[in-house]
Amino acid sequence: MNIKVLGPGCAKCQSLEKTVKEVAAALRKDMKKIMQYPILMTPGLVINEKLVLSGKVPSKAEVEQLIMNALAIEDQAKK
Repeated sequence: MNIKVLGPGCAKCQSLEKTVKEVAAALRKDMKKIMQYPILMTPGLVINEKLVLSGKVPSKAEVEQLIMNALAIEDQAKK
């Protein structure tokens, strides 16, 4: 699984990063690649190269649900 937090490093971005790190160890932040995604507001969260959230800091439960949704899609693709 590939997870990225997109943003300029503001307080909201840092909060999202902290939350994602608590939920999943695979977190990557790469400022040079932000423009590759259809993001209008930061922070942004990318899972498996798909922008799944932007413009807000989700709760830990929301991040967990986003990751679980991505895992379900991966499982379906393997079948």
